[in-house]
Amino acid sequence: MSSRGGKKKTTKTSRSTKAGVIFPVGRMLRYIKRGLPKYRIGVGAPVYLAAVLEYLTAEILELAGNAARDNKKGRVTPRHILLAIANDEELNQLLKGVTIAAGGVLPNIHPELLAKKRGAKGKLETPVSPAPEKKPKAPKKAVAKKLSGKKAGGRAKVREDEGHSKAASADSTTEGSPADSFTVLSTKSLFLGQKLQVVQADISIVESDAVVHPTNSSLYTGGEVGSALEKKGGKEFSDAVQEVKKKNGPLEVAGAVLTGGFSLPAKYVVHCNSPVWGSDKCEEMLDKTVKNCLALADEKKLKSVAFPSIGSGRNGFPKQTAAQLILKAISSYFVATMSSTIKTVYFVLFDSESIGIYVQEMAKLEAS
Repeated sequence: MSSRGGKKKTTKTSRSTKAGVIFPVGRMLRYIKRGLPKYRIGVGAPVYLAAVLEYLTAEILELAGNAARDNKKGRVTPRHILLAIANDEELNQLLKGVTIAAGGVLPNIHPELLAKKRGAKGKLETPVSPAPEKKPKAPKKAVAKKLSGKKAGGRAKVREDEGHSKAASADSTTEGSPADSFTVLSTKSLFLGQKLQVVQADISIVESDAVVHPTNSSLYTGGEVGSALEKKGGKEFSDAVQEVKKKNGPLEVAGAVLTGGFSLPAKYVVHCNSPVWGSDKCEEMLDKTVKNCLALADEKKLKSVAFPSIGSGRNGFPKQTAAQLILKAISSYFVATMSSTIKTVYFVLFDSESIGIYVQEMAKLEAS
């Protein structure tokens, strides 16, 4: 017989193609059998493992691509993968013990050190505390003799410190300035005169004209910021939130409404419905949210507004991405408005990671 009439050769379809995944299912099965030789492995186990690893890889690469884009790089490096995992709470918890080769280390620098490195423009500012009423005790005679030659220098130093403190207090905004117990970690002045300040404090005790409360469409007050404001504001604040909810209905995404502060040090509270990371046009909507909050403050002719890190909590925005978008939105708002009554914007933060990110991003904004 001629060989022409023989059967045609057929290519074998792989298990990955049958399952509809990219990762190799057959290799996964071999790894499972090698690691668990005493157990019977089901047919679906390697398929499930390949699908989970494929989804995890796609998620990490997407976040790493965003990190590379934020750093203006055209190629994803191990450093971007490390930053992407560190900025995502779930991935950071899952891959806590994993070492990424050539990824470097996470920045863990005290904000005070970052502020000093920035030079005179971003020098560390500390609040001026009132002078103590009690006079210091006089030194003993033996010590007084040793220090007699240093009295003039000590007095000059005290006067110099007083001069610095007066200059710092004159540089800060008197209306809506933070309380004495707060720590101002970094300050940047925009070209139209507005000040951006990074403050380490609890937002419920900030003495500004308005504080911003990130919430959802139902004006939920159970988050970190909302529960702190509700606890400090009391029953009147809770009743005002419920009244606004009944009057206006659900709050649209990027929308903002205003209520009184009542027992809070702030005069008003701006409730905004911030977008969720990964939703449609989430970056554009976060920009719109910040500008709507500032517009409400301008309507009331307020002079200071305190922002938390909007979007970087439950809504899942990477902290660095949220900081970049918020700072860019505030800067562009003041450029477009020109006649804003707002003189000071506080970024009220608590954790050291967020503080370091905002100090760093403010330095970039200053350089640009």
